Order: sequence, then structure tokens, then C-alpha cells
Amino acid sequence: MLSFISNRLSQPQRSSRWLLWLLLAACTTPAFAQTPALPERRAGLEKAPLQTTQLSIAAPGDTARVFSLQNLADLVFANHPIVKQAALLSDEARSQVLQARGGFDPKLGADFYRKQFGGTDYYNNWGNELKIPLWPGGIDLKASYDRYVGTYVNPESRTSGQGLAGIGLSVPIGAGLLIDARRSTLRQARVLQGAAEAERVKQINEVWLQAAKDYWNWYYTFRQAALIEEGVALADRRFQGTVRRAQIGDQAPIDSVEAQITVQDRQVQAEQLRVDLQNARLILSNHLWTPAGQPAELPAYAIPQVPSLDSVSRAELARLADFAAAQHPTLRKLEAKISQLGIEERYRREMLKPKLNVSGVLLSQGNFYQSEVPAAYNFGRDNYKVGVDFAFPLFLRAERGKLQYTRIQLKEVALERQQSQRTIVTQVNTVFNTLRAYERQLALQAQTIANQRLLLQAELQKFELGESTIFLINARETKLIDLRIKQESLRASYEKSRAELYYYAGMQSLAAAR
Repeated sequence: MLSFISNRLSQPQRSSRWLLWLLLAACTTPAFAQTPALPERRAGLEKAPLQTTQLSIAAPGDTARVFSLQNLADLVFANHPIVKQAALLSDEARSQVLQARGGFDPKLGADFYRKQFGGTDYYNNWGNELKIPLWPGGIDLKASYDRYVGTYVNPESRTSGQGLAGIGLSVPIGAGLLIDARRSTLRQARVLQGAAEAERVKQINEVWLQAAKDYWNWYYTFRQAALIEEGVALADRRFQGTVRRAQIGDQAPIDSVEAQITVQDRQVQAEQLRVDLQNARLILSNHLWTPAGQPAELPAYAIPQVPSLDSVSRAELARLADFAAAQHPTLRKLEAKISQLGIEERYRREMLKPKLNVSGVLLSQGNFYQSEVPAAYNFGRDNYKVGVDFAFPLFLRAERGKLQYTRIQLKEVALERQQSQRTIVTQVNTVFNTLRAYERQLALQAQTIANQRLLLQAELQKFELGESTIFLINARETKLIDLRIKQESLRASYEKSRAELYYYAGMQSLAAAR
């Protein structure tokens, strides 16, 4: 009989029938969850309001507890270890320049050898030389004093008992005349000072970008937790009001269960957000250090600042784009690399020339303590020593290979700079477009929130007239909370994008902190 009736029923009727059977089965099945206690009716009670606050716009907090973005910037730029480490890059570059200058340091050398055996003075050799490199022409200025005496001293090196003094020059006529290894090293070290400064700025900008993002993540989590806490308080007041109405017989007792479920659901969200807020505070604390280099922690009572949401104008965009195209740290590093390779290329071209060094020394008798020295033994054109040193690789394969490799590197860096410049300008314009989109979204979100407040107020008025339910009021209120959380998310995303805009332009977004 039941199968016959089931076959004659339409699909909607069969669905309704099965739903009814399931409800009956649920009523007869023992419940594992705790059965909610419905309020009992009591006389002499007055009706309680369902809501006293319509989730109004948050008022400014205690300014003494506000930890602003500028406060974060002051601590990061003063005490952050990575910022201090970046400052060492300039010191390191200066040390490289000092090391390169060492190639032009005067050098004093001396040697002494003596042999005496069997009563014979074989040799008594004492040689001294002062060598002073000069910048122009790769010239070396030399001053010497030699005293070589003894029975078995080489005749070409033998001097008188007073010794022999000399002063002269060593000049490279071929390779090394225009630029040599010493001048090339010093010039490259000076150029790399600019690269080190650009790298320092880049590292500091990266630290500040991450710190700013963590700050606005903390702000968003803080506002989200505050809104949910406010929602918990509102839902609890509604629950208390519903219980009071049910006790005086003005509302169905089952409505209190609906109101209590909303309270419990928001309490679960609030518990999770407390953990998220604590974690966001700890992540932001990673950027906080004391002047003594000890880690600092953001106090639990600290609150973030309200974002200013200042619009970035087209004129500011043009200024940032021009700065990025000319002064971006990445481009400055590549330009320094190009200059360095240019110096290296010039040096490698110089090495293609034959090596031809000419040296000349004027000689004099070494007894300078005497008032007069005979003209025949004094400095003059008749007392001299000259020399010529020549060398030239026949195939120049090593020199040509080094020059070719340097030119290839130079082309690679020039192409990299060309692409990097376009990428940087594109990133600046892309983030600016994102900011414009966030501004439009924030304007629409503000209108949506205002309309949702009107809907919630109307729903409360309808409820007072008996034309609405607790479920609809909770749904309207939950939607309003979600919209306000979305608004805070857009505000935080806007501020993070603005920090990215200045970062991609090669600057620090300190304007956003002031």
C-alpha cells in the first residue's frame, strides 16, 4: 500500500515526505549534543532591547597607545641588524679603495750579505732602494744606495768603499703607458663605491618594505579581531534581550537558541582571531631591536594607527617614474658595473701593445756627508745607468681572449640594464593602477556598508512590528560585519601597495608614515 502511494506521489511530494520522516526519526533518536535550555516564562519583567549599537564607525583610540608607522620606521632604521649590516657595504667599498691605493705606496727595500772565510773577506754587499710609483704614465721614481766590496765581488757590481748612490726613473713606453694594473684597480674600486652605496639603499628598502607589510598585516588582524569582538558583544546583547522577551511571553523561546548559536559562532571566530593577532604582533616584533642590539617585543596594549589613505597623484607618479628610470638602486649598480667593465676593457686593450720599459739612473759617489764631491763622481750626464726591457707575445691569444671576454660582459650588462629599466618603470605603473583600483573599491565598499546599515536598521524595525525573525537580523548583522572586515582588508592592501610603489621606484615610503 505504501509503495503504491509513493508511486502516485509527485517528486516534490516524495521529497517532502522523506524530509518529514527524517525529522520524526531525529526527534526519536537520542541526541548526543547538550539540549539547549529554553527560557521559562516569568511575570513582572520588562522587554529588553535587541541592539543598542548599530556597528558604528570606530572612534579614534587612545593616542598614547598608538604604535605608528613612523615609530616603526625610527626603530627599524636605527637599530635593525640588516640595516646596520647594509651600512657596512659602504665601509667595505672604502676599504677596497684604500687597498687599491696601496699600489701607489712608496716601497723601501734593503738587503745585506757578507761572507768571510779563512781570513778573506769574500764579499760585503749592502743594497738599498726606495721606489715611488707615480700616477702619470705608470712611471716609477727610484732612489738607491749600493755598497758592494770584497775580494770576490762581481766586477760589474763592485763599488768603492763609500758606496754608490743613484736616482732615476722607469718609464713604460709601450703597454702600461696610458693605463696599467695599478691605475685600473684603483679606478674600478672607486667606481664600485657607487655600486656598494646602491646595494646599501636596496637592502634597506627591502627591509622597510617587509616591515611595512607586516605592520599593515598587524593592523588588519587587529581591526578584524575588534570587529568580531564587537559582533560578539552585539550578539550577546541580542541573546539576552531575546531571553527576556521569551520570559515575558513576547517572543518564542526557540528564538533564544538561534540567538545563542550566533553568539557561540562569533566566539569561536574571536578565539581564532586572538591567536592570529598574537602571531601578527610577534611577526612585527621581528623588526624591533633596542640600541644595544637586543630583540624588542611589541607590547600587547599597543594599537596600530588609522591608515591615512592619501591618494597618490599623477604628478607624484611621474616623479617616481623619473626617479626609478634614473636613480633606482638596481640601475645604479648596473651602471657602476658598466663603468667598471669599461675600465677593464681599456686596460685589456692596453695590454695588446708590446711591453717596452726604459729605465735610467744618475749615479754619484755615496759619501754625501762630505762637503764636496769631485765632479767626476757626482750626479751628471757622464755618470749614469740605463736599460731597456722589451717583450711581445707573437700571437696575443691570452690578451685577445681577455679583451673579448670583457667586451662580452659589457654587452651583457648593458642589455640587462636596458631590460631592468623597462621592468622597473612597468612595475611602478602597475602598482599605481592597483592603487587606483583600491581607491574605487574603497569608495564602493563605503557605500555598500552604509546601505547594509540601513538594511539592518530596517530589519530591526520590522522585527519590532512582528514581521521579521532573529535569523534575518543575525544574517543582516553578519553581512555588515563581513563588509566592514572586507573594508579593513582593502585599507591594509592599499597601504601595502603604496609601500610597494615606493619600493619599486627605489625609494622608501616614509611619506606614508608621516
